[in-house]
Amino acid sequence: MENTFKQQAMIYRRKPLSLVLRGIVWACGIFTVGILLFLLGFILVNGLPYINLDFLTQEYNSENLSALSSIVATLEMIFFSLLFSVPVGVFSAVYLVEYARRGSRLVKMVKLAVETLAGIPSIIYGLFGMILFVTMLGWQTSMLAGICTLSIMVLPVIISSSEEALRAVPDSYREGSYGLGASRLRTVFGIVLPTAVPGILSGVILAIGRIVGETAALIFTSGTNVGNVTVDVMKSQRTLAIHMYMLANEGLPHSRQMAFATGSILILVVLAVNLAASKLAAKLKMEQK
Repeated sequence: MENTFKQQAMIYRRKPLSLVLRGIVWACGIFTVGILLFLLGFILVNGLPYINLDFLTQEYNSENLSALSSIVATLEMIFFSLLFSVPVGVFSAVYLVEYARRGSRLVKMVKLAVETLAGIPSIIYGLFGMILFVTMLGWQTSMLAGICTLSIMVLPVIISSSEEALRAVPDSYREGSYGLGASRLRTVFGIVLPTAVPGILSGVILAIGRIVGETAALIFTSGTNVGNVTVDVMKSQRTLAIHMYMLANEGLPHSRQMAFATGSILILVVLAVNLAASKLAAKLKMEQK
């Protein structure tokens, strides 16, 4: 250890710019972490004191700005959006990596489409969802319209992350499977996909973050109504992000404090989902070893 420190000191004496660059990197990292901790601390300190049993269990009214229906709507939105987008995104990535000829015109077109979709503002997705799902299909403002819109929104994220995870699987795995007589289909689903699952889960986590934090697209599609808890996807319900936005703009008593409380719940939900996904990915890695 002492020799290592001496070697680093000698390097920094000969190349002082390396020490400066290392200091800048450390400073940027500490600054980024500090901003994150400040934002989390500010929201939690202002929101946690106002979270009580009534806020989490009672129905929404002018006296109790309950977030129960919004919590259920958010979990519903996450589940059904991923139910559609994850299989489509993963299988699209499997086709691009395992079946399509690399460098073909089709692959280039699909990649261009994915990159373009990833860069479209969410408000445009909301306008598209309102025209197609709400108006043309006659679903009105409903959870189903919001779910379909968000499924299309997060599809590029899942395709890109799944593609990168599949490409990261060593070719020796595939060659070994083919050498043992396995078919391409069995190799993909028995060897390649299980190995790439931790990377795919990273994309799913990013998709969940976008679903949970989305407001613009959902205002046009799922609406801003709040009422009794329901699992009917044809009814309009507001998610936690929209609930927080609406409370911040309402003049009801304690609406600002309840907005901070809703933001705290939103942060805790995202942290819980991310931790669960990270533990699942770590467990899968350990099983593969």
